[in-house]
Order: sequence, then structure tokens, then C-alpha cells
Amino acid sequence: MRRLNDLISAGRVVAEGNARARLYRLAMAAPALTTEGIAAGALALSGGIPLAEDGRDVLAYVTQPLAGRRPVGYDRAFLDAYVPNETWYLGPSARSHLRRLGDTKERGRPAGTFGRAVLSRLLIDLSWASSYLEGNTYTRLDTRELIEHGRVAAGKDAIETQMILNHKAAIELLVDEVATIDFDMYSLTSLHGILSENLLADPGACGRLRVRPVDITGSVFRPLAIPQKIEELFRLILDKAAKISDAFEQALFVMVHLPYLQPFEDVNKRVSRMAANIPLLQQNLCPLTFLGVPEAAYVQATLGVYELNRVELLRDLFIWSYERSTQEYLAVHKSLAEPDPIRLRYRQEIHEVVGRVVRTLAVPALPVIEHAAQERIGVEDRSLFIEVVLDELKRLHEGVLVRYKLKPADFHAWQAASRHPK
Repeated sequence: MRRLNDLISAGRVVAEGNARARLYRLAMAAPALTTEGIAAGALALSGGIPLAEDGRDVLAYVTQPLAGRRPVGYDRAFLDAYVPNETWYLGPSARSHLRRLGDTKERGRPAGTFGRAVLSRLLIDLSWASSYLEGNTYTRLDTRELIEHGRVAAGKDAIETQMILNHKAAIELLVDEVATIDFDMYSLTSLHGILSENLLADPGACGRLRVRPVDITGSVFRPLAIPQKIEELFRLILDKAAKISDAFEQALFVMVHLPYLQPFEDVNKRVSRMAANIPLLQQNLCPLTFLGVPEAAYVQATLGVYELNRVELLRDLFIWSYERSTQEYLAVHKSLAEPDPIRLRYRQEIHEVVGRVVRTLAVPALPVIEHAAQERIGVEDRSLFIEVVLDELKRLHEGVLVRYKLKPADFHAWQAASRHPK
């Protein structure tokens, strides 16, 4: 049975049905490459992404013209065949390799310690790289200026700016709530609500499961269209993900199955990329930033899942991408100055007090800050805590409002009150 599961995981055998009614058949072989397919494959591989033989098989198929690929719908058997901690998309050597690379020497520290240490860099890199995979034309420098200083890049579409800011807010949620966020309905719909804010034609669809059909541009795959089934399978995906013992297998599993189900009207792949970082941040492993991932290669790897139910191309891309992420972030971590202990120890309290000052239009702010410090901060740290909060208020701008759970209207009202105190 284990050998059969291995063949299913490798995409060589397809399981259909359940229990005694389950049937097994050989997976469809990839058609022969055309000239166009060879050219597209060579282009995708020019970025230096090494592919295993089975990954090349998938690439050979998805680089065919649409007319050469067989239309398919959602196949529940693909999900049903996956048994947590028995089925593996990543083999034991791959998992060991990734764990060695991602080891930050912070494994015994509280969840999120490493994520908080590299947060300023992570906000820029992951926001930019994930948005780039959606066709966003912001440069990394543009992204940095927007996130750190609130400066919108000239000539960019408002949608692109919103996409970057939504990513930033989602990453902050992952880091701030790392101890409680999980593969559950609330966490994943919250991620979608943040990532899709102000980007959907129907604002009511933000943070809600899909109730209408959707199409996948450039693919012969037709997603499931029955709302009750979508919710059932979404819950099953989350249940299986939560049971997986290995952080990297969890990450790849959600990158495979969330986009395949298309549980939301849009923004599904973005949700899967953010969700892939949940177990990595929780275990203080190096995050997965997708830096340098070619958009075409990512699309082709995802098409392999959609149209063939095969994960090998996405697996190869996942491993390559994580290797790049670790090279960047372990070097970044070594070069970081020791974090300000007050900001690190009282991060949540600082955020709450800044938010309270702005929302209540507290001018002057000092009495509110001092009162909060007396209630929540030890005597030995109070004066430094007050200084840090005052400094945060001086540097407050629209690009960081989500950190304090503030809206632009709150900020502008507080600015006006500060200019004209009573």
C-alpha cells in the first residue's frame, strides 16, 4: 500500500473513488513536445531552476498550446489520496535538506522570534516578490519606499499599490499572531480578507468562501462550482494541513491544494503563499519569500497541479525558491544589530497604545501613554517604554497604519487634532 501511495504522490497512478469502490489507473502521459513547447520550456529553465525528470515531464505538458491539453475539472480524489504523514510531496532527503538550510538557531525560542527579528526586511521582500508573481510592476525599491515611508510610486496603478499594502498587512498579521494563527477557517479567511481588501469587484466577497463559478485564464482547468462542496473541501484541506508534522510539507501542501480548489473568488494563490509561511514562522525557520521566482515558472508549476494533479514541477520550484530565501535571510540575520529589547519585549503593548492615542484623538498624548505604562509596564522599563511610544507616534504615516489596526481616516483626524489642540 505504501508503494501505491508513493506512485499516487508521484503522479504516476491516479486513484478514483473511495473505500472498496476505489479504482486505480495509470496517469495520463504527457503529449510529445511541439516546437512552441520546447521554446517555452527552455525559457522557463533559463533562470537556472534545476528540475528532476518528473518535473520536466510536467513542464513538457503545460507548455503545450491550450488546444493540445485536455480540459479537466476538479478531482476530489487528488485530495482524498493524500494521507497526512503517510503521503509525502517532499521526500525525506528533501525535507532534511530544507530543514538544514532553514535552521536559524532559534528553534528553542518563542514562536515568531526569527520572524520579528527580520520583519522590516520580510515586509519588503515578501510583499514585493508575491505581488510580482501577480504581475505587479512595483520594483523592490518602490516597495521599500511605500512600506517604509508611505510614498506611492509615480505612474503605478492604484491596484498595484493596494496589493503591496495588503501583503504588508497580511505579513504583519502572520508575525503578530504567530502563536495563535493556524490552518483553520478563521485564520485563512482572515488572511484572504486582508489580501483582497479593496481589490475585488464585490467587496462582500472579501474573507468569504466562493459562491459563484470562476475561470482560470490560460488553463483548460475548470474549478469546482458548488458552494457547499467548496466549503466541505476547504475544511478538509485545512484539517489535513493541520495534521502534517513537517513544516515544509505543510507549506507545499497548502501551495498545492488551496489554489487547486480556488475557495475564494480571487487572490487564492496569494493566500496560499502567505499560508505557506505559517509553519515556518511558528517554528522559527527561515521564511519563504519567493525572491527571484520567475512569474512564468510559477504559473507553469501551478498549471501542473491544475491540469495533471501533479506536484513535481511546483515541488522543484518550491525547493529552489526556499534555497534562495535562506541564502538571503540567514545573511540578513547575521548582519542585524541586536533588536531594541524594549520594542521586542513590549511590541504588542506599543502597538495598542499608539492605536489608542490616535483613535481617541489624545492630544497631548503623554498622559494616555503614562497611564498605560503604569498599568502594564514594570517600573524599571516605564520611562523607556514611554520614549519608544512617543517615537512611534512621531514617525507614524499611512504606510504603517495597519500595524496599529488604524485606518487612514483615524490618522487624518488625529493629525488635524494635533495641529489644532483644544
